[in-house]
Amino acid sequence: SSDVTHYVIPDWKVVQDYLEILEFPELKGIIFMQTACQAVQHQRGRRQYNKLRNLLKDARHDCILFANEFQQCCYLPRERGESMEKWQTRSIYNAAVWYYHHCQDRMPIVMVTEDEEAVQQYGSETEGVFVISFKNYLDNFWPDLKAAHELCDSILQSRRERENESQESHGKEYPEHLPLEVLEAGIKSGRYIQGILNVNKHRAQIEAFVRLQGASSKDSDLVSDILIHGMKARNRSIHGDVVVVELLPKNEWKGRTVALCENDCDDKASGESPSEPMPTGRVVGILQKNWRDYVVTFPSKEEVQSQGKNAQKILVTPWDYRIPKIRISTQQAEALQDFRVVVRIDSWESTSVYPNGHFVRVLGRIGDLEGEIATILVENSISVIPFSEAQMCEMPVNTPENPWKVSREEEQKRKDLRKSHLVFSIDPKGCEDVDDTLSIRTLNNGNLELGVHIADVTHFVAPNSYIDIEARTRATTYYLADRRYDMLPSVLSADLCSLLGGVDRYAVSIMWELDKTSYEIKEVWYGRTIIRSAYKLFYEAAQELLDGNFSVVDDIPEFKDLDEKSRQAKLEELVWAIGKLTDIARHVRAKRDGCGALELEGVEVRVQLDDKKNIHDLIPKQPLEVHETVAECMILANHWVAKKIWESFPHQALLRQHPPPHQEFFSELRECAKAKGFFIDTRSNKTLADSLDNANDPHDPIVNRLLRSMATQAMSNALYFSTGSCAEEEFHHYGLALDKYTHFTSPIRRYSDIVVHRLLMAAISKDKKMEIKGNLFSNKDLEELCRHINNRNRAAQHSQKQSTELFQCMYFKDKDPATEERCISDGVIYSIRTNGVLVFIPRFGIKGAAYLKNKDGLVISSGPDSRSAWKPGSLQRFQNKITSTTTDGESVTFHLFDHVTVRISVQASRCHSDTIRLEIISNKPYKIPNTELTHQSSPLLKSELVKEVTKSMEEAQLAQEVKVNIIQEEYQEYCQTKGRSLYTLLEEIRDLALLDVSNNYGI
Repeated sequence: SSDVTHYVIPDWKVVQDYLEILEFPELKGIIFMQTACQAVQHQRGRRQYNKLRNLLKDARHDCILFANEFQQCCYLPRERGESMEKWQTRSIYNAAVWYYHHCQDRMPIVMVTEDEEAVQQYGSETEGVFVISFKNYLDNFWPDLKAAHELCDSILQSRRERENESQESHGKEYPEHLPLEVLEAGIKSGRYIQGILNVNKHRAQIEAFVRLQGASSKDSDLVSDILIHGMKARNRSIHGDVVVVELLPKNEWKGRTVALCENDCDDKASGESPSEPMPTGRVVGILQKNWRDYVVTFPSKEEVQSQGKNAQKILVTPWDYRIPKIRISTQQAEALQDFRVVVRIDSWESTSVYPNGHFVRVLGRIGDLEGEIATILVENSISVIPFSEAQMCEMPVNTPENPWKVSREEEQKRKDLRKSHLVFSIDPKGCEDVDDTLSIRTLNNGNLELGVHIADVTHFVAPNSYIDIEARTRATTYYLADRRYDMLPSVLSADLCSLLGGVDRYAVSIMWELDKTSYEIKEVWYGRTIIRSAYKLFYEAAQELLDGNFSVVDDIPEFKDLDEKSRQAKLEELVWAIGKLTDIARHVRAKRDGCGALELEGVEVRVQLDDKKNIHDLIPKQPLEVHETVAECMILANHWVAKKIWESFPHQALLRQHPPPHQEFFSELRECAKAKGFFIDTRSNKTLADSLDNANDPHDPIVNRLLRSMATQAMSNALYFSTGSCAEEEFHHYGLALDKYTHFTSPIRRYSDIVVHRLLMAAISKDKKMEIKGNLFSNKDLEELCRHINNRNRAAQHSQKQSTELFQCMYFKDKDPATEERCISDGVIYSIRTNGVLVFIPRFGIKGAAYLKNKDGLVISSGPDSRSAWKPGSLQRFQNKITSTTTDGESVTFHLFDHVTVRISVQASRCHSDTIRLEIISNKPYKIPNTELTHQSSPLLKSELVKEVTKSMEEAQLAQEVKVNIIQEEYQEYCQTKGRSLYTLLEEIRDLALLDVSNNYGI
């Protein structure tokens, strides 16, 4: 920036320890040296390095990277006997001096370091280059930046205590990790195994598994994960770390626990025998730390007081069960005990039972809606800061004073479909980001032309522009239960790239010529077009038209101002188009079914309010045939684009693969089906699909839904990949039964689709022997991008699921389960455990555990009226059933797929998310009272539940206005700073629109 008074060059240690302070937008003119960045990459792991890379890419921050080791005058070879740390500091100082002279001695350079010797050695060596500590830099240059000072003090205090502990402690809690060269040699020889640590959240203290990774998964004879039993064997590794494991002798192998268990249970608490022994090991080293920001809760007032008034070292409990408690230093523990707080781990020494960390910021009060949503975002590493001014300056203008319109240049380049094609969209009610439309017409030769038209986002988003870099970082639009965070600014996502009815829009189209009777594809055309959508239909209206119910026309705005004759003609045209599209979709689906395409079960819960805006019910959404019609057209487009870009760029195309699942994952599915007399053949996707189609119980349709749900659970996740990174036989999409597949149809909300659009445009240019505009990603760069997008997609899925569970708990939390009729529902047992069963509640789409043995050792019994009670006794588990027998001889047996009556309540938690609790109150199916019949049968819309919960939270907030003012004062005292910074996250969230996103799922 032109207004900076000096440039700041942080030493490698400052970048490692103070990165979250360097992220403050107030700090400007920062030059990150290549040497410092590489030190972060090698010593702090992938997540910290990626945070640094994202900071450098972010147009909102005033910082750059200087590749000092590739600059002839800056490069310094490491001297004999010189430590790596001293060489890094010397290299960074040398580059700082060169940079000062490079700027003709006009701009002072401040090098900040934690090395006191470097301050003494270099502090006065070069005029114009100042070398000071980071703490002194903040004190002298940013005295009013209170939040940065508090954070710096927290980090320094944490470091001093670690150093003191290291000097005082003699005993080791954990063995030392092996050196890197020993680990690498051991992996190469096969002695050690590399993988990713996955902690079981239900048994976080005792059970973790290592999923094989890289060469280990190909060269090892192991077919299952490796069990890591207990914290000692985990050896300071944290969930998500890339670890190196040594297998224990077979006589020390342990089994996976099969009992239902509370999140804080251990072996003794469960009191149940484990499964068959499996490969068991211990962690001997960590290749890559997965440390990130963690949301934690401070101990209660009583717990803090028990540690003494002057206690500064506090054990905080992470929101994520899989993360161990973290020890931080603070004098504000009592003041912060009712808040969700973000901390960061600094180290985990072998002499310490727990990792050490430091306070970063406050999110909000425990139980407050905004605080809980912010927790979900932080836990999934989702950043939702507003788009910057630089990014918005790249956006086109569309205002009433200056409306956007199609340019003459584009009219000459594109195929104009505005007058020749009936184009329309079918989407959920209230959908704003309409990124796909359809068309169907009869050609002069009698054949049909099917068209899929997708918003031309890449016309507005240039490669490597500010907005492109931001979209690449976000990778996807994040849909939560009550809101969404867009990948692109709303001027694109909800306006110029939304294919709304009655307006001109740029599109990328695929049009197939189909045989008029067999629907076989004769020809295909790809290219840029101009369209004007005639109708913006919602799914329910399209289904009514398909079913011949034309009364719904009154709900379609485009028909309202037409005279009767025009109305009838246009209605006939639209009904023919929807019917013909459905016929074609059935044909396309039948072809995929013949190859083994799977129809799998996914439950989407929706919500309904009554007249007074109170939450009325929760019911799963019912699928419509028109959903499948649209989906088949999109799948067809994705498949043909995948073939096209792979043919043109065989080593650098972005495709989507779905590998076949491991057969052992299907064992529970096969056993459950067998209990009902069905045989599930899992040898291929075709045999699996046929078996699931045949596994229908005429008396209970829930059985087939549950079997399909189990099949879904056994599947691997579909992933993006670069075609240059694996053999062609690995391209296959198992679930869709297609040899090649990609994502092309949603560029508004998926960055993968933007990449695919650019590849398709390049392929078209290549066919026309035209110059390819813009550089395409190399195979290596595309591989890295795919990893990033896959990671962000997982975060989006987790955050959506967690936010839905949050609202489900809020729905049930204010209801008394003992008296509220809506807390009683019918449930279906779908899995047997040694101390309970897993139950599916069709009415609400909820799955959960129901215990048959409580914490007091009592077992469930059933009286003459089938009502349940707890009595002394024992449980006996069989393959497909479990029997509870009391000491006085009463017994009750629960079989797989039995219907039982379940009471639903909420198990509250201070430190973690609330959870749904299920209790079997009768071994008979639930009989719906007449007064409840209408409640049970009507669909419950998620968007309405969300509005009601949000409204309730707002009313509660208004009722406690005085308390809120106190909270704000505490925020100011402990964590807030002026200006836009990390701490304004909550305010920025509140400014974003609350939108209905209940149906916006990818295919």
